[in-house]
Parts: sequence; C-alpha cells; structure tokens
Amino acid sequence: MLKLITFYARTFPLSTLLNPRFALERQVHRIILNSSFNCLYINTSVKHAKELTSGKGKEKGKRKRQDSPNNKNSTRSPESITKNEDQEDANDSMQERKKNKKSNTPKKATKKSIKVKEQQLDSSAELESSIVQESTKSIKKNEKEENKVLGVSQLDNSKNNESYESSIDSSDEGDHEEKKNISGKKSDSESNSDSESEREVSKRSKITKKTNKNYFFAPKENKSPKSNKDDNKTSTVDLYDPSATKYHPINDACWKKGEMVPYIALTRTLELIEETSARLKIIDILSNYFRSVIVLSPNDLLPSIYLCLNQLAPAYEGIILGVAETNLLKAIAQCTGRTLAQLKVDVQNVGDIGIVAEGSRSNQRTMFQPAPLTVSRVYTTLKEIAQMIGHSSLSKKLDKIQTLFVACRFTEARYFIRSLAGKLRVGLAEQSLLQALALACTKTPPEQNYPFKTLNVSKNMSRENFKQKYDEIALVIKTTYCECPNYDLIIPVLLKEGVQSLPERCKITPGVPIKPMLAHPTKGVQEVLTRFEGLKFTCEWKYDGERAQIHLKDNGEISIYSRNQENNTSKYPDIIARFKNTRKDNVTNCILDCESVAWDKENKQILPFQVLSTRKRKDANEADIKVQVCVFMFDLLYLNNESLVQKPFLERRQLLKEYFVEVEGEWKFATNLDTSKIEEVQDFLEESVKGNCEGLMVKTLEKEATYEIAKRSRNWLKLKKDYLDGMGDTLDLVVIGGYIGKGKRTGTYGGFLLACYDKENEEYQSLCKIGTGFSEEDLQKHTQFFKEHLISQSKSYYRFDSSHEPDHWFEPIQVWEIKCADLSLSPVHRAAIGIVDSEKGISVRFPRFIRVRDDKNCEDATTAQQVAEMYNNQEQIKNKTTDAKTTEEDFY
Repeated sequence: MLKLITFYARTFPLSTLLNPRFALERQVHRIILNSSFNCLYINTSVKHAKELTSGKGKEKGKRKRQDSPNNKNSTRSPESITKNEDQEDANDSMQERKKNKKSNTPKKATKKSIKVKEQQLDSSAELESSIVQESTKSIKKNEKEENKVLGVSQLDNSKNNESYESSIDSSDEGDHEEKKNISGKKSDSESNSDSESEREVSKRSKITKKTNKNYFFAPKENKSPKSNKDDNKTSTVDLYDPSATKYHPINDACWKKGEMVPYIALTRTLELIEETSARLKIIDILSNYFRSVIVLSPNDLLPSIYLCLNQLAPAYEGIILGVAETNLLKAIAQCTGRTLAQLKVDVQNVGDIGIVAEGSRSNQRTMFQPAPLTVSRVYTTLKEIAQMIGHSSLSKKLDKIQTLFVACRFTEARYFIRSLAGKLRVGLAEQSLLQALALACTKTPPEQNYPFKTLNVSKNMSRENFKQKYDEIALVIKTTYCECPNYDLIIPVLLKEGVQSLPERCKITPGVPIKPMLAHPTKGVQEVLTRFEGLKFTCEWKYDGERAQIHLKDNGEISIYSRNQENNTSKYPDIIARFKNTRKDNVTNCILDCESVAWDKENKQILPFQVLSTRKRKDANEADIKVQVCVFMFDLLYLNNESLVQKPFLERRQLLKEYFVEVEGEWKFATNLDTSKIEEVQDFLEESVKGNCEGLMVKTLEKEATYEIAKRSRNWLKLKKDYLDGMGDTLDLVVIGGYIGKGKRTGTYGGFLLACYDKENEEYQSLCKIGTGFSEEDLQKHTQFFKEHLISQSKSYYRFDSSHEPDHWFEPIQVWEIKCADLSLSPVHRAAIGIVDSEKGISVRFPRFIRVRDDKNCEDATTAQQVAEMYNNQEQIKNKTTDAKTTEEDFY
C-alpha cells in the first residue's frame, strides 16, 4: 500500500490526486484488504468515481460544505464525518431493499450484495481518510522544511521578491473555478484536511496579489500558518551565507565533513552572485564556497567548478548540454500538472525559463519529499543526459530531468533548468572563477590533511604580503589553465600536492588544445613602426582561413582544434592523411599553429573564406571532399616532449623549418619578410592583398617574442587592408533582430540589429543597425536562415533601447563581420555602457556587412571591453583625454 501511495505522491501533485476527474481519467486504484489471505489486492473502481459526480456526490458535497471547518457552526471531527457517511450509505442500502422488495428480487441475493457493498465502502472510506491524513502531515512537514530553507534567502532578497511575478489572470481564474468544482465533489474525509491547505494557499495568494498582479510567480511566505516550537529552530542550511565578511569554512558551511555538498548550497552561492554586480565581491563569495568544499568535501570541488561554468567536461571533448526549451517545458508541465500553454505564456512574460521552473515547482505539492539533491548527483545526471544518443534518447532524457526536478527545492529548480538550457546567466566569467579558486587556495591551502591546521592564512599575514602571495598563486593557476585547459587534470593535483606543483604536473601536452595567442589591431604602417621601434620584427601574410592547431601524439594519433578549442579532427580527414608528407622522421610528437585555407589546385592560388565555409563541418568523408585546403604553418609550440612557448619566435621558426617541409598545394610556410623599413612594409602589404590575403601579421623576433597563450598581445600586431580606410579593426557582431524590408526589399529583411557580447554580465548589448553591404542574394539567404530562428520576444539577456526594437527577434545563432568608419558615444545603444561612460553606450557609424563568421560562436564575438578599447584608441579620443587607459594585454 505504501509503495502505491509513494508512487502517486511522487508522480502527481496533491491537487491532481484529489481531483475527482483524475479518478475518471486514470481509473484510480482502490486498495481492498483481504483478511482471509492477509495480502493486498488492487482493484479498479470506476463506478465509485462516477458516483462522485452523480447526484449522490452533489448531495454529499453540499453536506460537506456545511460540515467543513470554514463553517462556524461545524464542530464535527473527521471520525464523526466518516461515521455519518457510513450511516448515510446504510440508509441508502435500506432504500434499495425496499425497491428490491417491490420488484420481487430474492432477499438472500440482495442481502449478500448489500454486505459486499458496505464492506467495500467502509474499507475505501477508511483508506481515503488515512491517506489524506498521512498526506496532510507530510505536506505540513515539507512546508516547514521549505520555509526554513527559504529563511535567509528571502530575508536577503526581500526587495527582489517584490519584483517576482504572480499568477497570470487567465490561468488564475481557471484554477479558481477548478478548485470550486473540486471542493463540491470531495468526500467529507478530504474536506477537513484540504480546507486547511486551501486556507494557507488563499493567505499566500492574497499577499501575492497585493504586490504582484501580472504574473504567476511569487515566493512562498516565510511564516507558516501555525507556530510550533520547531519553527523557532534554525538549521545550518537556513543560515548558509558565503557572502559573510568573516566566513569560516567549517562553522559557516551547511554540511559536515565527509558529507556530499548539497546542491542547494551551490545554488544559494549562484543566487548571491547573480544579485551582485561588483566583480571583487563575486570572487569573494565564490571563494568562500570553494574553501568549504576543499575542507569538507574535496571530491565535490571538480563538479562544483563545472556546474559554476555550466560545463560538463573540457571544451575540446565536445560534451555540450543544451536541451531544447520546448522539451524542458514539457518536463516541467508533466511534473507540476500545469499546461504547456500556461508555461509558454509565463516564459514570454518573465523571459527566463529558470524562474518559470522555480515558480511552478514552488506551487507544486507532493505527499513525500524526495531525498535532497547533491552537487555530485546533479553533475553526474547532467553528464549522462548530455551523452545520451539514439532513437529513444529524448524520452530517457526527460525521465532523468523529471526525476531531479521533482526533488528540487526553490532556487535549485531555477539553476537546474538553466543548466539544462545551456545558459546559467549569473554573470560569472571563467577568469573570475579562476581568481576565486586562487583566493580560496591562498586563504586555505588545499594540500593539508584534515583537520586543517590553517583555515585562513590572511589572519597571520599583513595585507601587503597576503596580496602578493594571492597574486602569485593566481598567476600560477591561470598560466597552468592556459597551458592545460582541463580541470580534470588540474584539480586532483591542486588538492593533493598544492598550487606550486601545478607547473610541473600540468604542462602542455599533445592532445590537449592550447588557447591561441591573438594579435592587436593597428590602423597603419606608421603605428607598427612606432610600437616596434628598436626591436627586430617580421611581417607575415594574414591568411583568410580557419585557425588549425594540429597535435601529434606519441602513438601517432593526430587531432585538429579550432581557435575555440573545438575538435575539428573529423572535419579535415584530408589534412590528417597528408600529415606524414610534411613531418620528418625524427618528429615523435608536436603541436603546430597553422591556418587552413581553401586552395585552387589548378591556378595554385588561395580562395576566399566563403568557399572554405562550404565544407562539411563534421564527419567528412575524404572521397566526397570538393573544396581542397592548403595548410600554412607559421608557429611551432611543442616538439619532441619539449615546450617551446617560452622560446623567442625566431628560434621557434627555425625549428619549424628544420623539422617540417613544404609540399606543393598541401603544406606551406607562411610567406614572411624581415624588415624595418616603412616602404618595404607598405609594398609587402599590397602584395599580400593581391595574393588574396587579409593583410599582414607583424611579430617581434627576439625580444618580447614568447608565445603568450590565451592573450591578445601587442607583441603581435595585425594590419588589414580595410584598416587603412578608417577604423582600426573590423567587428564580429551577433545578429539579434531584423527589420521588415520596404520598397525594393519587400519580402525580405531590410535591416538588422547587431550586438556585441559582454562576458562579465553574460549579455548581448546593441551596437548598431545595419542595412548596407548586402546583395539581393545575401538578403534572401539571411531572411530564409533567420526565419528558422525566430523567437516571440527578446531574450532576458538582450540589452537594447525600445526605440530600436526590431520587427522580429532572433536567437543568438550567427556572427557577422562588419566594417565601419568610426565609433561614437550613443544615448540609445547599450554596447560597453558603464565602461567609457556611466550612462551612454557606444555605436558605430556607417556599418557595412563583410561576411558571415561561421568559425565563431556567438560568445566569441567582439566583447564590450574590446569595443571600449577601439573607441579609446581612436585619434580624436586620444587627443581629448589621456585618462582612459585600457590593459594592453590580458587573458581573453
């Protein structure tokens, strides 16, 4: 019996279980106890369910409302109600006897049927009463636990709670009418227990409706209707606050040594980060959480880091978690009893499926609360979901999602669903996470054995000495991650041996992609000569292709990675087959930095990037390849078990030409010129343009010539042909909206709204409207493409002015390269707002479409910080002020 009750309690909300229509549709199972065999039988009683909606049911409903606790004259207990109901059933059976007498029915058969019926009614009434009483107790218990967990969260967020959305009017009215119908059909035993919960719900709804009139979502009240002694007690989860000034990693944690980290502790941390705009405070909050994990549950540090970054594995492994929003809504609907239409309306109004899930889950009632979620369980399940493939994978995914969603409490539902959607949206950049990890390791060295002798190093050090040590540890962790961007390798070493062992244990390794070094833009040859004055430098052609980092392992395995660490090995089977042609026999392992370019074998010349983008992106078959490529090698980062990144570029280039050879139409070294004369640089630039290249890459040779991983360094400068026309660089922007064309452009989009990406806030900020540079064919292609990616309204992470609202909104799915005359401050555009000016953003003048950047993800688009740097680097701005300085080089 308990197994069956538990199944229904965990599968359906209480409102569904108590709905008479549920009995008709699902044929609710009644349990009859057979005393002779002392076992349980399950019987389907549709007839009894129909009686609930018949005349008898209505009469019982009237009497139930008279006897309900809401009636002041009613003082009957649940036992007396059940007794009266049995008496009424007996009266009904007497009436049936009279009828049977009149119709000459045999008395023995009549008496036998009456006895059977009375036994069934008695047993079902007793069972219903016990089930309802048991469910009411568990609901009250769950509510107490939930109210306790919410304690700190709601106290801290009282202001934010006012902006929460309450119920939608239409769904509210429908639910109210449904409650009326249900209340008129419930049994007397149900009315007592249900009326109490209805009073609680009505109290909450009254409070909610006063402050929130438009939406469905409102947080539950902290206070329970009845005050108990237990309510005054507070658990450790209630008081968990990683933002505390004097945080203690053991005493302030909400779990104990050896226990798995509760998922609610992580979501509480993410909630505080989401509410905080100051970067230093975000780092402090996250570092406190990491300190507790390091001391109490070190095995959960790796899952915590991945969940904070909304990743499941290193980027190059290609394990991506992005469940479609429609499927997530289906899972939420099945778990909460709400309709798909209601949820879609809520998402449109709120703009965040995570908040929709949280609101829907908080309004759900279950008789038995599942076991609390842990960080390791959530991470493991998410990874299983991401790796599911095959015919029935969707249904399996939804089953796992529902299992965890039912166990979610409060903010857990919000961040769990956001993780599934692929967008956490808390404003936590990876560099901030690395800084927080460094702060945690500085304050609480992780290599200690429990019990930790040192929980806070800063207590015994001066502020200056602590800051110096903190900066050293941060540099070690960041450098290690740049050379070995794999937390699976870094975290175990960090916990066991400490930070200082990372450089020795986590080195550059073939098979693990390195974040590439990038170049700063320049506006002319003179700027290049000024920057490299007194230094030897070289000029190389800048090829219009795709970055290819080629890895050769000791076992002969070859891998190819893009600039975003995406595994492109299956995209270039032809390059892998030809690799033996370029390397010499004495090369056992290596890492090459190259550019793969579309190549015309007949004319022996470079083809435009648009031709290369037509190749199949994954699982290409070498026999079916039509677009041939030539690989241009320009740097050697690793050779025969030795890292070369700290060697000067001149030496790296010599080793490259010593160990590798050119093959016509397959492998070539980058065309280069070592000079310091302005005329020669100018001529070489024109020559590169004639050779179908974008321009020049200018690099230092001897001094300041190391390979700076994951940096946009000024030791590499890029000089494009377009730079000489005006602004120093093109921009890679995300298309977020479209304007319906008029006149000649009727039937297509006539213009588009473009945005840059702000990594700190994880949002897209409008930069300009664009309508030039398109051919008619381009507009047709763009229109057809974006028709498949329409959304009903803007995303919650789009920043724009209402005056520029487009006719149609798009998913952030495509990056465009654009050219413009210059940049200026704008009162309406939101790009880089708060960086250059506290109230104004930045926009571009005379933008022109260049091409689609298929090689870039939307989060790799030009950032808000880069836009601010471009603005400040303009001559007219430099002449106005010298106060605005930006960091010359930093991890991107």
